[in-house]
Amino acid sequence: MKKKLQISDIAKQLNVSITTVSFILNGKAKEKRISDDLTARVLKLVEEVGYRPNQLAQSLRTGKTKTIGLMVEDISNPFFANIARLIEERAHKEGYKIVYCSTEDDTERTKELISMFRDMHVDGYIITPPEGVEEDIKKLIADGFPVVLADRQVAGVDAHCVIVDNLLGAYNATTHLIERGYQRIAFITIDSKQSQMVQRLEGYTKALEENDLEAVVLEVPYRYDAKQMIQSITSFLEERKNIDAVLFATNYVAVRGLEEISQISPADAPAKLGLVSYDDHDVFKFFKPTVTAVAQPTEAIANHVINLMLNLLGQKNSTLKAETIILPTSLVVRNSSLHKTKV
Repeated sequence: MKKKLQISDIAKQLNVSITTVSFILNGKAKEKRISDDLTARVLKLVEEVGYRPNQLAQSLRTGKTKTIGLMVEDISNPFFANIARLIEERAHKEGYKIVYCSTEDDTERTKELISMFRDMHVDGYIITPPEGVEEDIKKLIADGFPVVLADRQVAGVDAHCVIVDNLLGAYNATTHLIERGYQRIAFITIDSKQSQMVQRLEGYTKALEENDLEAVVLEVPYRYDAKQMIQSITSFLEERKNIDAVLFATNYVAVRGLEEISQISPADAPAKLGLVSYDDHDVFKFFKPTVTAVAQPTEAIANHVINLMLNLLGQKNSTLKAETIILPTSLVVRNSSLHKTKV
């Protein structure tokens, strides 16, 4: 087996001290007044021999692992997957690696993941928090760790946060349906008290109240599997034959709803029922009719999240005032909400 090259081998070959080589590799040549000529010779040899510093030893010296922990609700969901990919790309360019995982919106699982990341000595935490982890996040911040919350806020926690205007997004989607002539608009959501879900319900309700229309809401248990969710939506719609449009609160609920609608009456049900989903999904472009959706700005979310994190990591202390960034959504109008005209 080929012996792994050590920093001492580099130093010996150039007849300089190990400390000098270490300073150069850690970007401290100017600070330590090491000549440009020697710096160039060290870096050239390092490139020629393909030397890679031991990450553990480097982290012990610097106190940094150059890793960021990313916890999202469900990494398989296109919304979170796109954000994670964009964050990872940017982090890589800045010399950081991302370790990510799914919380499944489970409080105890999230607490365990936070503990795991602590054991891994990650430098910062990006979290889409479920309910019940307020104290854990407060403890991270109190201990000096950079923390950025994404997609949702946590009441009582003064943390940096990037969210979208959920209330306005749902309000605009509901108003769009009303303007197209729909009068009995249902809102199908999950039984969550998280900030983003509460705000979407508020936006839907506000639009209806302004137009003297009645709210019709179904809250599906988050823990339901696909079959249970479809059954719940089926029963709800069968009992309310006069519903003429549905706003789904999330894309995964919408996908289940579309399955149900297709199964009930694939020939004409989708054509009679106005459909809008909060949060776009690739499948919506191929469903017949194509599905109108509230699109969240995933690229902007990712950019703001990683910018905040990198700024925090670059600070010598974590006393920066917590910043909340609220981004706008956009309504992508497709055929599922256009067949009815206002009367």
